[in-house]
Amino acid sequence: MSFVLKNILSFFASALLVLLTVSALYIDIAWLHDGINETSITEIMQEVMLAAIAFLLLRHGYREREMRQGAFLIAGFFSCMLIREMDFLFDEIRHGAWVWFALVAALSSIGYCLTRPRDTVRQLARFMRHPSYGMMFSGLLCILVFSRLFGMHILWEQVMEEGYNRLVKNMVEEGVEFFGYALCLSSVGWYLLNNER
Repeated sequence: MSFVLKNILSFFASALLVLLTVSALYIDIAWLHDGINETSITEIMQEVMLAAIAFLLLRHGYREREMRQGAFLIAGFFSCMLIREMDFLFDEIRHGAWVWFALVAALSSIGYCLTRPRDTVRQLARFMRHPSYGMMFSGLLCILVFSRLFGMHILWEQVMEEGYNRLVKNMVEEGVEFFGYALCLSSVGWYLLNNER
């Protein structure tokens, strides 16, 4: 019974995250009329989701020794995504400075995992066997592939012709990306719900 209840709760928590994504877009467009810029609610919520994913995975790695390397590696990946998402902040230091911070995060997590490569591979395989991995896989496809391809301005220029509106293109692209982040956060929550003591 608790298994069924946990999964029902996971669905409603995920639905709430999706509702938050659409709400943030609506607030940016309809209430604030500021579009979707680097400091919009949409962008801030995306960064909060990425930070939550990285934090939850780091915490899980500290708590669960048998998943430490795998959790740290995945957390490092999402930390790099967070750093990239916050490039506007790092641009205050120097344009493109985010790359160096992301490189430190990537090398730190990879370097740590290389100390026990067999454990890392085994732990990643364990995570990939969990049903929540399918959701993360889908989320990453949304973020890294579909949002980039679907957000190509040449596509939107063809659709809208003379009425091309960059805000519409940005809203769709950011909305798809935001949905992908919601899927990844839901995936991590679902995994932890079933694997934390």
